[in-house]
Amino acid sequence: MTQVTYELRNNIAVLQLSSPPVNSLGLSMRQAIMSNFQKALADENVDAIVLASSGSIFCGGADISEFDGDLAFASPNLSELCDFVEGTNKLVIAAINGMALGGGCELTLACDYRIADKKAKIGLPEVQLGILPGAGGTQRMPRLAGAPLALEMISSGKPVAAQKLLEAKAIDRLALEDEALLEAAVNYAEELVADDAPLRNCADMAVDISDLPEDYFFEFRRKTSARTQGFYAPEQCIQAVEAACALPLAEGIAFEANLFRDCMETPQARAQQHLFFSERAATKIPGIQSKTLIRPINRVAVIGSGTMGGGIAMNFINAGIETVVLDLNAEALERGIATIRRNYEISAKKGRFTQAQVDSCLSLLKSTTEYSDISDVDLVIEAVFERMDIKQQVFKTLDEVCKPGAILATNTSTLDVNEIAAVTSRPEAVVGTHFFSPANVMRLLEIVRAEKTADDVLMTTIKLAQKIKKVPVVSGVCWGFIGNRMIEPYGRETARLILEGASPAQIDQALTDFGLAMGFPSMADLAGIDVSYLIRQENAEACYPRDPHYAAILDKLYELGRYGQKSGRGFYIYEGRDKREDPEVMTLAADLANELGIKQRAITDQEIVERTMYVLINEGAQILDEGIAYRSGDIDIVYCNGYGFPIFKGGPMQFADEIGLDKILAALNGYRQSLGDYGEEWFKPAPLLERLVEQNKSFKDYQ
Repeated sequence: MTQVTYELRNNIAVLQLSSPPVNSLGLSMRQAIMSNFQKALADENVDAIVLASSGSIFCGGADISEFDGDLAFASPNLSELCDFVEGTNKLVIAAINGMALGGGCELTLACDYRIADKKAKIGLPEVQLGILPGAGGTQRMPRLAGAPLALEMISSGKPVAAQKLLEAKAIDRLALEDEALLEAAVNYAEELVADDAPLRNCADMAVDISDLPEDYFFEFRRKTSARTQGFYAPEQCIQAVEAACALPLAEGIAFEANLFRDCMETPQARAQQHLFFSERAATKIPGIQSKTLIRPINRVAVIGSGTMGGGIAMNFINAGIETVVLDLNAEALERGIATIRRNYEISAKKGRFTQAQVDSCLSLLKSTTEYSDISDVDLVIEAVFERMDIKQQVFKTLDEVCKPGAILATNTSTLDVNEIAAVTSRPEAVVGTHFFSPANVMRLLEIVRAEKTADDVLMTTIKLAQKIKKVPVVSGVCWGFIGNRMIEPYGRETARLILEGASPAQIDQALTDFGLAMGFPSMADLAGIDVSYLIRQENAEACYPRDPHYAAILDKLYELGRYGQKSGRGFYIYEGRDKREDPEVMTLAADLANELGIKQRAITDQEIVERTMYVLINEGAQILDEGIAYRSGDIDIVYCNGYGFPIFKGGPMQFADEIGLDKILAALNGYRQSLGDYGEEWFKPAPLLERLVEQNKSFKDYQ
């Protein structure tokens, strides 16, 4: 397939990138661009060159799959290509449509002039992959757009609208509303030729820092340090832009190249790139063809108008899908609908929605107390109380009411989807859709594939998840699926550490220093200690052994009515959301430890992290071995998007691969011996972990 097409329009050579879906700049594309440029340069009849795209976007950037080998650096590499384009002796005009990201953006910066569609967005998102732009982007963007905008774009990775770059003079013109971009670009090129417009080279430009405060970069670092804590690349991005302000272009590009190589060799880059590929792999289901026809979803119903039901409904409304919220309790329904309306009003006040968008969304919201009103929906999601008997009754009713072909989904977070499906006459239509709270904010959607879930039902749910801007991960059926099953040993170990003498504050600090969004004690207080207690009681026979040590401190807090933030006391004392330590918790822990024969001692932060994280990883290995998760990257996506695991570590399984499975195994066996009967019971390594260590393999190798 031709990756770049060549066309001559009068005296203008038009080169169109034609490698869908995103025109990624792999070696063959770079060679094709270079070859066609050389053809245009050799033609005496060509006065200018327009570089455009035949697809819906200009270019999504480099082909990062080449980063694993030498192809990314094979000649012409992206930096060489940009230098070549910038050094041509004919005018080059970039015509930017859709998105120009990463290397695609850098390629446009090397052109003499830029024209863009009004809806186009331009960005340098490399920092989100643990690296920085490596083809001159950190040097050319500050020269064209100014240091402040360039620094914000490069260090955050967020794309900006073409209009903003027009105002910054990094884009020279926007196509008119009724004007085709390519036609506008050719006309612009002819105009530039007629006006004898000069060639423009960033080597001839300096970054204007005359209006920057003396401490500008220091203050920028200070303001961004909180959100970049644990990440390596953002600081290198700042250093690169500082270099652009001080060095000639060639020296700045050499400096950038050194920083790029440094970033590429870091665990953070490997982690972030692992997540990038894992998110895309998660939608590929073994044994199911990618071309499987999906079912049309035009109308959705949500059963339950509580916090979860309302949040779920908002996802579909935001995607332009008419959504009916059903609740048999009319008063509860009225409150739920009012909450949804209030959420949209708050978003409008914060500038996230215009009033017109709010009105449009609310026009798609319907409510009812009658099941007969949802007989024609294409998908129904049950979001009622987490009890099997209640959910089964709902599904019996849905089976009677819903039309043939409708997908019946349950938002259960722990229960057996097979048992729910079994009460219907169409188990093939039943699937689990585990949203995370708040459902209209959290990106993760755990999709549970039951034994009889039809292939098209599963693929439709995956595609729909992407439409509502969720990150879908498919799980098999077991208690808690991927996420909550793994959180259980993590919570158990935290509770045990408190009995052994670690304070909630020490545990929280050790885990946040590790990189988690919050430690387990704070998470338990936020979610509600009563919630976890009721789940333990509901699932006692199947999931929770009757070990008296098990969650003893959590059970005691429940008995005392200390439910966390909602009651003002849990592991901590709360005044609003402000918390402080409560010495009474350690007294309770000491009394329980004495009753259970547990010796208290000083515990290091290293032991806290190892014991909580390694049992989490060990459970993940068991989940992989059982086939509950298809691949280790699926587990990492779940934990980074649903449980606050640090992105710069790439998820628990990538973290384990990075430090070495042999070290994880040795530590588990060490605690198994040192913790006596408790260690023997709870630190037994998963067979898969032992096999992989024996074979000198990683979790990533197990697919």
